[in-house]
Amino acid sequence: MSLMVIQMFPQLLTFVAIFLLLTTLGDVIPWLGIDSKIALICVYWGGALGANTFLMYGFFNSVPVELDEAAKIDGASHAQVYWRIIMPLVIPILAVVGLLSFISAFNDFILARTILTSQDNWTLAVGMNLWVGGNDKQWDSFAAGSVIAALPILLLFLFLQKCIVSGLTGGAVKG
Repeated sequence: MSLMVIQMFPQLLTFVAIFLLLTTLGDVIPWLGIDSKIALICVYWGGALGANTFLMYGFFNSVPVELDEAAKIDGASHAQVYWRIIMPLVIPILAVVGLLSFISAFNDFILARTILTSQDNWTLAVGMNLWVGGNDKQWDSFAAGSVIAALPILLLFLFLQKCIVSGLTGGAVKG
């Protein structure tokens, strides 16, 4: 329930708190402060935790408990049940969560621009925005760069397409 309450608030409300937290952490742990890619990764990881947990919780609950019980009757340990029975069944939701998290982090502009201050650390979205010029936008260059920037997401989707489609249709067909 607490994860759902957290999801009700827009991420933009947390930017000041995140900035102050990273500034304070940067004084203690330099590689985890402002203008650190590791700090940005940690913020993305923590920010996606609520939605990803909600998605995975629903999917894990759809796995029949009888599979666990049958494996335990056959002598499997808890670890064997998890790795040999459960994990192969939940690969589709792991692919969906991974793809959505990657797209969210890859396309983020505001948080990356807030945390990363030096040009050497900028993400692709921040770099492309400032690459095309200030007030005199070069829309043709921006369009070409956007097409090239979309290729990693497209390739990742094509690679994970089979898992994603099986995950979407897996719960629709009852046997």
